[in-house]
Amino acid sequence: MKKFIHIDMDCFYAAVEMRDNPALANVPLAIGGNSRRGVLSTANYIARKYGVRSAMSNYHAKQLCPDLVIVPGRMQVYKEISTQIRAIFAKYTDLIEPLSLDEAYLDVTDSTACKGSATLMAEQIRQEIYDTTGLTASAGVAPIKFIAKIASDENKPNGQFVVLPDQVDDFLASLPLGKIPGVGKVTLEKLQLKGLYTGADVRAKGVNWMQQHIGNFGVSLYQKCAGEYVGKVSTERVRKSLSVEHTYEYNKNNLDECLSQLPRLMDELTRRLDKQQLNNRINKLSVKVKFANFVVTSADQSHHQLDERIFTELMSKAYERGNDQPVRLLGIGVGIKSQAHEHFQLSILD
Repeated sequence: MKKFIHIDMDCFYAAVEMRDNPALANVPLAIGGNSRRGVLSTANYIARKYGVRSAMSNYHAKQLCPDLVIVPGRMQVYKEISTQIRAIFAKYTDLIEPLSLDEAYLDVTDSTACKGSATLMAEQIRQEIYDTTGLTASAGVAPIKFIAKIASDENKPNGQFVVLPDQVDDFLASLPLGKIPGVGKVTLEKLQLKGLYTGADVRAKGVNWMQQHIGNFGVSLYQKCAGEYVGKVSTERVRKSLSVEHTYEYNKNNLDECLSQLPRLMDELTRRLDKQQLNNRINKLSVKVKFANFVVTSADQSHHQLDERIFTELMSKAYERGNDQPVRLLGIGVGIKSQAHEHFQLSILD
């Protein structure tokens, strides 16, 4: 029987700013850019009570919470703290899968810490994180990987939730499908149109029905809801794409205005590719356009190096789909082939 722990820091970036500046401790706080069109990366729990969320524009957030304080992020500080946190994880297991700076899976199946109790390990890890950084973390513990992730959100902030092996069946039966990783808003709506709301609904249909009506994703979803998908911690994460994007304070009102932003976007993408030494692993170029009505579209083409001519053609193609709608965001990116020369055909929307 596997033992997974999912650790998730509580509003990590905001918590760091609150720790380092006590004046921010009791005010609605968000991390983001200064412009009206800037996008928030996170918000503290005070701000969330007003409906403020990550990926929300500064303007919208301020409408919901006029007293919201927005401060710029300090990525280097967050990375340093994340390194401290991962050093704590390493005391308990070598099987660590970081999902971001503030979130990771741990496989502690064979760990002898805390007499092998994953529940005690999670409690001790959270305490060590607090003692070392002054920040709180939440944890989920389960014999199935994705359940551990769901469980870590059950008692936030600074909480823990354990799903024991004999509780898995009931937990999955009553689980709303929208909580399962990989089931987004659009997918959830499609599932609900077919009468699927919980794990029990999926199990009742059976794997053959799910295959026939939902496709391969339906089979995967059935396996998860039936407890057949245990999962494993991947200690090596493969980068499949790299992109840059910019949300503009003022809309771009025609194609020429959009194309004039390409050199700047390409400079930024080039710097990031150089820094990560990925120039020789490009297999696709992509462009992303978000219009003023928030409709998003993308275009891509197989290619093995940055090419302004191709980016121009892709941006023109994507822009035409907007029927002359003003543009609020532009992005460009590349697909990255693995070092084993596997080709990943990913959209910039992924």
